[in-house]
Amino acid sequence: MAELSVEIAGLKLQNPFILASGIWGETGATLARALWSGAGAAVTKSIVEVPHGFINAMGLPNPGIDAYGEEVEEALRAGKPVIGSIFGGNAREFSKLARRMEGYGVQALELNLSCPHAKGYGAQLGQDPDITRKITASVKAAVRIPVFVKLTPNVSSIATIGKAAEAGGADGIAAINTLRGMAIDLELGRPVLSHGSGGYSGPGVKPVGIACVYELYGAVRIPIIGMGGISSGADAAEYLLAGAAGVQVGSLVHRSRDRTFPRLCRELDRFLTARHFRSPRAITGKAHGGP
Repeated sequence: MAELSVEIAGLKLQNPFILASGIWGETGATLARALWSGAGAAVTKSIVEVPHGFINAMGLPNPGIDAYGEEVEEALRAGKPVIGSIFGGNAREFSKLARRMEGYGVQALELNLSCPHAKGYGAQLGQDPDITRKITASVKAAVRIPVFVKLTPNVSSIATIGKAAEAGGADGIAAINTLRGMAIDLELGRPVLSHGSGGYSGPGVKPVGIACVYELYGAVRIPIIGMGGISSGADAAEYLLAGAAGVQVGSLVHRSRDRTFPRLCRELDRFLTARHFRSPRAITGKAHGGP
């Protein structure tokens, strides 16, 4: 049997599987449920500051940053790392939110510089290396906990953006966020989403995510958390082989809920044990060759 525990930028996880932001993380109770059911860590939904207050980056109701401490407190009762995801329009907003979230007790931060459908936020910032570096450096100067930068695949070179995050002092990188996508209602002849385009996720994006992690592993020295289309332990192993130190799981959780993380752990354990690997770390980056 393999030992599934991992350490990523100082965060100690019982296994490499992390609940991704925005899925099954509506409240502190659901975050805690994911952790109790077997996730090694959980990422909160992204919190954003806008002129009329603080709202969820996905446009869904949440208690706002002033009350968010209660949600984090409840999630922390599961006794596992909680990573706070934040979303802003500039370095000042990111730093302000970072300090608040650190004060609430999250063990790390994830900077959402990659949402594909929020004008003036997300990918519009994360596609610019200089802005990425400046925001990362500002947050790093504001907090003491590890900072991960979540990258968009909707760029010509994700390695360039990864290097910018590293230059800003990022402790790690999370890749990838959703791809920009659209569906058309054939009866109405109009986009299904009122916004038009949205974020595409699920099994179909896995090859893109693996390619991005592979490229980043060859470009940066900081840990990478891979995500995108993971449906099995074998999928997770692919990400590890490409260079990920851990993985986030989103769309699968929507279908499987409590069954998700125990099954993924069993499947990854079988994969590693059958090939005589003792831990996930033993295969991280092996697709690049070398010992």
